[in-house]
Amino acid sequence: MISILLADDHTIVRKGFRLLLEHEPDVNVLGEAANGREAVEMAVKLKPDVVLMDIMMPELNGFQATQRLRLMDDSIRVLILSMYSSQDHVHQVVQSGASGYLLKQCAPRDLLSAVKEIAGGKTYFAPAVSRQVLDFRRQYRADKGSILTTREFEVLQLVAEGKTNKDIGGNLFISVKTVEKHRQRLMDKLGIHDVAGLTRYAIARGIVDVY
Repeated sequence: MISILLADDHTIVRKGFRLLLEHEPDVNVLGEAANGREAVEMAVKLKPDVVLMDIMMPELNGFQATQRLRLMDDSIRVLILSMYSSQDHVHQVVQSGASGYLLKQCAPRDLLSAVKEIAGGKTYFAPAVSRQVLDFRRQYRADKGSILTTREFEVLQLVAEGKTNKDIGGNLFISVKTVEKHRQRLMDKLGIHDVAGLTRYAIARGIVDVY
């Protein structure tokens, strides 16, 4: 029996996944989380085999939640689900420690296959992004400095959401001075030196939603 935790801030999406998964005789859905912080707390308590983790969630995004969860209990494996297949997202999936990445447009059989592969200790990346995963790993080994770190990615998301340096520091539990250093490094790497430009970059790549 494979135990699952669903983490998505859209109720209708969670219910859809639950309905699909509960038809499988060897799958048990333990619960549902509506934000990243709740996902981490529930996962540590319930200890599912696999967490289906959305990227765009309040409190903590899917990447942040995955990182924290992997640090707290690395026996719990994470399958990240997203509408996006951009290079930025693929890079962050690998860096966060997730065991797989699947697009929400996938067929139900692909979701079930991914869950079973990951629960069995393997990784599963959607065919649409598998080449990017390989390219990223080669590039990362060749030149680590050219890629945003997970922390820089988190700062980018929060800047694009309109958070101040003080807000970002509180959210990530780091000092304002450290936030400023991460912010400067990501600006240097991207060649973007104003908030408006960072926001446009984040929106264009699906890092933040447009409401």
